[in-house]
Amino acid sequence: MAAASNFDVIVLGAGIMGSCAAHAAASRGATVLLLERFDLLHHLGSSNGLSRTIRDAYPKAHYPPMVRLARRLWSDAEADVGYRVLTPSAHLSIGRQSDASLLAAVKNGGGAEVDVDERWPGVFRVPDGWVTAVSELGGGVLNATKAVAMFQALAVSKGAVVRDNTEVVGIVKNKKAGENGVLVVTSKGEEFHGAKCVVTVGAWTSKLVKSVAGLDLPIQPLHMLSLYWKIKPGHEHELTSEAGFPTFSSHGDPHVYSTPSLELPGLIKINYDSGPPCDPDRRDWSSGVADAAARVAGWIEEFMPGRVETAGGPVVRQSCMYSMTPDKDFVIDFLGGEFGRDVVLGAGFSGHGFKMGPAVGTILAEMAIDGEARTAAEAGVELQHFSISRFEGNTTGNNIIDD
Repeated sequence: MAAASNFDVIVLGAGIMGSCAAHAAASRGATVLLLERFDLLHHLGSSNGLSRTIRDAYPKAHYPPMVRLARRLWSDAEADVGYRVLTPSAHLSIGRQSDASLLAAVKNGGGAEVDVDERWPGVFRVPDGWVTAVSELGGGVLNATKAVAMFQALAVSKGAVVRDNTEVVGIVKNKKAGENGVLVVTSKGEEFHGAKCVVTVGAWTSKLVKSVAGLDLPIQPLHMLSLYWKIKPGHEHELTSEAGFPTFSSHGDPHVYSTPSLELPGLIKINYDSGPPCDPDRRDWSSGVADAAARVAGWIEEFMPGRVETAGGPVVRQSCMYSMTPDKDFVIDFLGGEFGRDVVLGAGFSGHGFKMGPAVGTILAEMAIDGEARTAAEAGVELQHFSISRFEGNTTGNNIIDD
């Protein structure tokens, strides 16, 4: 085997969470190695694509403080790198008056009810009695792949070493006399010694954790699609961010979300927030395509028939994955067992974690380096909701207490 290389922190997985964690650790003076199984900025996981929304209109009250911390850290990173990855916008929440989740999201996001016909004349056709509320602050669109590249570049500028096409097949507790930490072993037989290890491998989390720790985590990958639809001629500008069009979420069945027309002129991204289970190593790339397109087309015909074209289906389809926990809450915790606090796990981001990447990365880095997430605590972020132990004897996690 190759001679071991030593680092303070080894981060596995260079998606948004791993890239942010590498940057945060390197910024704190740690020697950092960031390992990616595939090419950097690949399209096989959960961090690729053109856009993600950011919003603090969340039904669960423990997320808005993390979003607000992340928003500050996004701004700091943009200032450091010298370009922008976040386009601000308002966020519109739509749903039935009886939907408790919607009402909680509006309240937690500081939203206020608006007349959508006055704000965006002729765009939406919303049934009487439905809630239409706008959160003016905290919303926006993130350029996903550009954002990941930004944090990788910043991590390197702070001294981090980044290696792609390096598959990790083992994490072993270092038992050599006088040494602590872990050995990270690759498929090529390389060994890297890390005082601490941060695992952020997305849809591959359950497989890796099972192989190295024998622990079964209820994290299910889903095959997801980003769907871009043609805006009807003459209405292209009014659905853009420049014209003040918002990100929006339509609560209910189907749960649909959207971003303004931004990255692909003349098209608007409107997605169905679900997809079929998948194996990240054996994906059926066509799975769920017809169902997702049909559900979104039906929603468009009901709510935006005068602005978006559904004939022929979506113009562009982009694949990604969600890594779902049963309660849709994250997993941010020490792996425990024989690894104790030497391995920190960030996983199960359930399709809504990207926006919080800088906050999660900071939390993971501080847990690895200091054993506690001080920045999160100062920002009012509560981490007890994200413990691994919540699944012990209870596969539904927080759903038993916080549905």
